Amino acid sequence: MRAFVTGATGWIGSAVVDELISTGHQVVGLARSDRAEQALVAKGADVLRGDLDDLASLRRGATRADAVIHMANKHDWGNPAESDRSERAAVQALGDALAGTDRPFVVAAPLSGLVEGRSATEDDVSPAIGPDSNRGGSENLALDYVAQGVRTVITRFAPSVHGRGDWGFVDFLTTAARKQGVSGYIGDGSAAWSAVHRDDAARLIRLGMEQAPAGTRLHVVAEEAVTTKAIAEAIGRSLGLPVDSVAPQQAMAHFGVVGGFFASTMTASSNATRRLLSWEPAGPSLLADIDAGAYTA
Repeated sequence: MRAFVTGATGWIGSAVVDELISTGHQVVGLARSDRAEQALVAKGADVLRGDLDDLASLRRGATRADAVIHMANKHDWGNPAESDRSERAAVQALGDALAGTDRPFVVAAPLSGLVEGRSATEDDVSPAIGPDSNRGGSENLALDYVAQGVRTVITRFAPSVHGRGDWGFVDFLTTAARKQGVSGYIGDGSAAWSAVHRDDAARLIRLGMEQAPAGTRLHVVAEEAVTTKAIAEAIGRSLGLPVDSVAPQQAMAHFGVVGGFFASTMTASSNATRRLLSWEPAGPSLLADIDAGAYTA
C-alpha cells in the first residue's frame, strides 16, 4: 500500500514509517519543516509539505494514498482547545477525502477518559462527542465515516509508549526526578498506567492498516497496569535517587504538566486486539526499559 502518514517524524509516527517501509509499503510523510523532510527522505519515504492546519495538503495526501495513518497532534498543553480544534478539523478533512473509497483510515486516540474504576476494553465507546469534547471528539467523528465508505480503524494508545529516545510522559517524570533530586509518585502510588514498547506499537498500527475491519477499536497495550510507584522506583534506581511520595496538592509543582496525569489510573486490556490481529508484543517492559537506561542516556 501507499500510506499517507501524519506525524511521520514524531515519536510514534517515525517508528510507524520504519515499520511500513521494512514490510514493503510505500510511505508519504507529512512534513512541516526542512529537517522533517530530510529525515523522511533519508528513510526512503516520499514527502508532502504541510501541517495540521493545512487542510488542503491533508486532503491531497489522503486522495493520493491507498491508506491514511493519522498520528499527528499539536499536544499544546498550554492551549488544549486549540489542539482539540485542529485535531477535529484534520480528521474531518482526511475523512472527507476518503469518503466512498473503502480505504483504511487509522486514527490515533488516547485511552484516558474512557471509563472509571476498571480497565477499558475495545468495546468501550468514547464519551467524547462533538467539537467541545476531548480531542474535539475526533474518535467518534472518524468512526462516523464508516457509514460513508471509509475503513476507519481507531488505535487507542497506552499513556506510556516507551523506548530509548522517548520524549513522552516517562521522560517528563525522569526530568522532574533529576530537577527535584527525588523520584516521586503521588499519594500511595497505586494509580497505574498501561504501557507498550514503541516497536510493538508500530507493528500493531501496520497490522491494523492491513487487516482490521471498518469500525474496529484497537488497544495499543502490551502491559495492562504498571503502578506509578513501580515507575517511580525504576526511575529512582536508574538515576541513583531516593524515591518518595508527593502530596497530590504538590503534584504540579513537583512534576510539571505531567503531574495532572500521574495521579490518574489509565489502564486498558488488549485481549480483543490480540485475538483479532494475532498481535503479541515482543519488546521489553516499561520497567525493564527504564532499568536498562532508556531514560538516562
